[in-house]
Amino acid sequence: MEYLARLASADPTPGGGSAATIVAALGASLVAMAARITAANPKHAPKRDDAERLVARADALRAELATAQTRDEAAFTAVIASRGDARQQALAHAAAEPLNAMRLSVEVQRLAAEALSLENPHLASDIGCAAEFAAAAVAACAYNVRVNHRAMRDSALVATQAVEMERYERESATLLRRVRETVR
Repeated sequence: MEYLARLASADPTPGGGSAATIVAALGASLVAMAARITAANPKHAPKRDDAERLVARADALRAELATAQTRDEAAFTAVIASRGDARQQALAHAAAEPLNAMRLSVEVQRLAAEALSLENPHLASDIGCAAEFAAAAVAACAYNVRVNHRAMRDSALVATQAVEMERYERESATLLRRVRETVR
């Protein structure tokens, strides 16, 4: 795949933040797949409306994560190109982008947890994988937020972003635990 070759190159972008959005998008794709299969199966007709709603939400998240990938790469490129005061603005933006990707990744985890209510046992492992991928994306994004925070001088912004980041990390851990308990 072209993206993987770019990621493996000596270029600084794409990097970990961009890759995290791809991992979360994989999770959203698995939720959409599981919901589509369930919606199409006559045995699960009572769950069809719920499944179709999950498909729409998962597809929308996948699209948002594709946009987040591009934005993350642009934000890091701006950091590399910046100097002086402009660097501080670029760092703030470079921390905000993975923070947004964390939000989207947690939403993927919420959808995965919700997809378990479709009660299609043949797809439980796919839903579990979706939750795991999204949780990995949350953790990866947190690394990127924190590394930008180290170089930022705006302590109020760092504190505000850190509170939001930690909230996503806590929710991610709770959701992942719930999915694991149900799927195992």
